[in-house]
Amino acid sequence: MSAVLQYPPELLFTICEYIYAAGLPPSDYASSLDPLAIGEFGTPSALPSSMPPPNWSEPEARKSLSSLCLVNHAWYEAAKPWLWHKIEVRLPRSWLALLDEITTDTEDDEKTALVFKESIQAATHAALASAVRNGASSDEDAARRWKESIMESLTGPDGSIPPELLTPPASRDPSPRRLRPKSQSPARWKIMRTISDAVQNMMDLTEPGVYVPRLHDPRPGRFVRHLDFNHFRTIGMRRSIEDTATSRFVTGGRVEALLKELPNLTAFGATEYMDGALSLPVLNELLLRGSASRGGGRPTRGRGIVMDDPEEEDRDRRRDCRDLEAMDLTGCVSAVFVSALTEFVNTHLLQEDEQSSGSDDESQRQRRARARFMQEEPLTFPGLRRLGLRGVKSIQPQILMPFVLAFPSLTHLDLSATRVTPNLLIALGGSSVRLHSLALARCVHLTGTSIRNFLVRAPAAARIRELTLYGDQTFPSPLTTEDLAEIISSAPCFTSGELTYLDLSSAPVTGELLIDVCKPQPKLRSLGLSYIPDLELNVIAQFLKSKAMDVEVLTLVQTSPDLDWVRAGPGIGAPRGSAQQAMMALHTQIIGPLCTPPYISTLRSQTVVIPPAPTRLRVIELSVPALAALGAGAGSWRIIRSKGSRGWYVDTASGWVGTGLQRNLPRGHPFRVQMCRLADANGNVNSGVGWHARKMEVLHGCGMMGREDGLYGAVSFAYQG
Repeated sequence: MSAVLQYPPELLFTICEYIYAAGLPPSDYASSLDPLAIGEFGTPSALPSSMPPPNWSEPEARKSLSSLCLVNHAWYEAAKPWLWHKIEVRLPRSWLALLDEITTDTEDDEKTALVFKESIQAATHAALASAVRNGASSDEDAARRWKESIMESLTGPDGSIPPELLTPPASRDPSPRRLRPKSQSPARWKIMRTISDAVQNMMDLTEPGVYVPRLHDPRPGRFVRHLDFNHFRTIGMRRSIEDTATSRFVTGGRVEALLKELPNLTAFGATEYMDGALSLPVLNELLLRGSASRGGGRPTRGRGIVMDDPEEEDRDRRRDCRDLEAMDLTGCVSAVFVSALTEFVNTHLLQEDEQSSGSDDESQRQRRARARFMQEEPLTFPGLRRLGLRGVKSIQPQILMPFVLAFPSLTHLDLSATRVTPNLLIALGGSSVRLHSLALARCVHLTGTSIRNFLVRAPAAARIRELTLYGDQTFPSPLTTEDLAEIISSAPCFTSGELTYLDLSSAPVTGELLIDVCKPQPKLRSLGLSYIPDLELNVIAQFLKSKAMDVEVLTLVQTSPDLDWVRAGPGIGAPRGSAQQAMMALHTQIIGPLCTPPYISTLRSQTVVIPPAPTRLRVIELSVPALAALGAGAGSWRIIRSKGSRGWYVDTASGWVGTGLQRNLPRGHPFRVQMCRLADANGNVNSGVGWHARKMEVLHGCGMMGREDGLYGAVSFAYQG
């Protein structure tokens, strides 16, 4: 332990960084596609890995970091930033505790002035201590002179501290120079950094080459990189309807106050349980930060003016923040959010001739005029790379289109179940966007021609590795056979062979397209072919065996006449043997030929070498009636149900173990025990159990191959539609 105490802080920080990274999910290439196993199973020898699991669970990583905080002060300082790196709001009381820990009361200038006074004193002591080490005096006069010099530098024309905070509350006079419409005290991190910079500048002038340690800020807001409300619920708290309407826990003011104290936030996730807090100030704090606040054409702000501009002060603060890189707004449909996003787009993204000025009031016109004056070019957000808008149904196309086009660096985009129109795909195809993952499931306003032209001709779609065009019986795919034939034969994402995830459910897929037209897909791991009633099983088996041998997950919900015995309805004229014949067809045409190693006689051989199965198929999604007809399964194949209505027929004896995919695992193997436990649960599992996600994971960048729990997990694996 004595040797550990002598390690430099940078090494301790790096060790804690590796501990935190051990709890992060693997990339889409290294994912095993299986639910994470909890327990002590050792360290993976290769990726992908189902058993041992590819990463620690997040509670395990946090527990390790928490234990390191108890070792000594050096380990505490090294582990604390990583404990605050990712914040998931789960319970209302923990949300209120988070606010108390990070935020300060920005409406109380006396409290903020006290923070400022304490920071000035701490900075004076730090500067004086650094000067003493170089032979300077350390009497009270020297301390007073240092304090006066720091105050003088902060009150200059380029100072970013409001004048109110530089004097005690009792001595403030209501001069016109200090009139402020509302208290706009800068964030705590901004105060601390401004004072530290001022002290270092003064030291450079008086004692060149002397370094002054930066002020210690006990508030942890600067460490937070990830904030989401995926697990937030108020259900079960026995609150009345009146309490729910009038006493909300997550309000717009509270979220705004928190975001102001998170200058390094890069990922934000919201849900329908708190979308009423996504007001216009919250959207401004999320999006108008970093490069979006550093545009040209802005005048230099000074302190000699009569009236301070609160909006300009907010822009100054946001310029020092990092750009947001990922934002997930799945299911946000509240009237507050829709109104806020509409006003945000009208104010910052639309040109004058695109706005309906007839119904605008004077304040809105002034804000738009100010926004146009403050920027010479159209406002864009180049830092944001991943955007999830799944289920945001209430946003009108004229608002959705400029909002999506304002992100020129997107690599992951989920527009499933939105009002996306062909015009948006046309504009997106001509932009600088280069997509790696795209979701256009259940988009009722799109046409087959628009999807075909975008995938075939748009440079933005040339590098797509994950694509979902999912449709079902309620919202079928708009593609025609001709559209699909051109997409499969000419789209760069199909001809490159780089696809890892593909969902063509309800599209007019035929045997000719799969066998004769489609190019080999050597990297395809998850394939969706649901709701295609005329596609035969033997055609699917031939395609997997010849062109997509690495497919591990296949969806066949209400697909193929061989499995469509439930059309007539069980007990409504369908013979009893129809279900049995359907299941026999599944085993004889799919499972047997694709998942069973070929038989080899060992009578004349000394060594037994079992050849691999023709494909890697091990998970098949089926409809609820088809799963019911399977009963308890056959052999190692068991039924695993999600928390909702989806279910899968899974080979529990196959998984990524050791250095590759292994089949016929023994009954006592930990992975097989884990899968059997999920099968025995009969749907009583968490929302993160399942395969072939319907929702794109954007906060970590894992795309359609990612795994989520909470409300995001329910959308990915539980909901059928």
